[in-house]
Amino acid sequence: MTAETIIAADTRINARWVIPIEPADQVWHHHAVIVQGSHIVAVLPQAEADTHYRTRETLNLPHHVLMPGLINLHGHAAMSLFRGVADDIPLMTWLNDHIWPLEGEFVCEQFVADGTQLAMAEMLRTGTTTFSDMYFFPEIAAQCSADVGMRAQICFPLLDFPTCWGSGPEEYLRKGEQLINAWQGDEFIMPAIGPHAPYTANDDTLARAVALQTKTGVKLQIHLHETALEVQNAEQHSGQRPVSRMAQLGVLGPNTQCVHMTQVDDSDLEHLLHSGAHVVHCPESNMKLASGQCPVQRLSKAGVNVAIGTDGAASNNDLDLFSELRSAAMMAKHLAGDPAALSAHQALRMATLQGAKALGREQDLGSLEAGKCADIIAVDLSDPFLQPVYNPASHLVYSLHGRAVSHSWINGVPQIQNGELTRIDVPDLMLRVADWAERIGRYQAG
Repeated sequence: MTAETIIAADTRINARWVIPIEPADQVWHHHAVIVQGSHIVAVLPQAEADTHYRTRETLNLPHHVLMPGLINLHGHAAMSLFRGVADDIPLMTWLNDHIWPLEGEFVCEQFVADGTQLAMAEMLRTGTTTFSDMYFFPEIAAQCSADVGMRAQICFPLLDFPTCWGSGPEEYLRKGEQLINAWQGDEFIMPAIGPHAPYTANDDTLARAVALQTKTGVKLQIHLHETALEVQNAEQHSGQRPVSRMAQLGVLGPNTQCVHMTQVDDSDLEHLLHSGAHVVHCPESNMKLASGQCPVQRLSKAGVNVAIGTDGAASNNDLDLFSELRSAAMMAKHLAGDPAALSAHQALRMATLQGAKALGREQDLGSLEAGKCADIIAVDLSDPFLQPVYNPASHLVYSLHGRAVSHSWINGVPQIQNGELTRIDVPDLMLRVADWAERIGRYQAG
């Protein structure tokens, strides 16, 4: 060995197992991930790392899985402050009689700041390193995410009626374009357009959203085919299924993320395939609201890219993406009548590389490969209740809670160390959350 063969780097992480996601279906034993600055420079056997690398810091994780950070492709982060306020209620009743009145009473800049920070604390602690958000005051959520150093797609809301954030489509689009101009090209914040749903945005509003998307090149995310009733009402009103209407208006395309898609017929599938649009599956929210089941196996087999999201904590009621993966895998098997409908490895890919693809970031996120951003999580499998470990991928999807995540890095910067958040002041946050809980509780009590 000569001096020329030794490469200096910042950090070496040794782990019992590495699941790189790409190549697919792999579990590597006793490997190391080498990080220089914000990027991965190598993933290789530990014996080879001994020979070729010298690092300033070495972390030994003898009972852990290393894998890419999870990507939560749909949620409403600030709604964490509404966790548990209205459970066991159908979707439209939940929205009209509970959530929208509460939002009208409480949502403001400080609510969004505190609720987003609460959501980020939960997501980081359970393995998420990138999330998508669609909520009011998106400029506040964007700044909160940037301050913590967490990646976020921030979708500004677009509806036909007034809300706490604006008077209607004109103001939403104006503010939304300002958001795009402020953050487009940022390493962490990905601004996007968020028309709420086909039933809350008319044709003119959606056409203007498409025009802004064409002008700026950003992504567009929309709730679509969330329930059978939504589709039935649309057919009765216009004679068209919502997906057909979206295709006609130009909403569907390779930069579009369709959230929920619990109702998919042959024509819907054809529109998705022809447009290259992505689907975001939210299994636990859909089950809890009895909204329906996204046919993940059918979509995937046809060639549609399917990512995964938690939805908001008001309809889930948590943001643990590992829990979501378990539900997704179980639901897919049940719906298809096939125990192989969504394997553990396929589920993990849905929450990593397929999420990155929906964001247009598959070249730098979603897998542990040289040259990609160092967005990495370590999951501790030493718990007695996780023993024995025959297949770590299976354990990640079927056996554990996200709190088994012990370490997390985004762009090489530690976010979780030994189970503790490094960038969020949790005691201070809890004081603010308790104050909101008291105010909201008083309001609900009348």
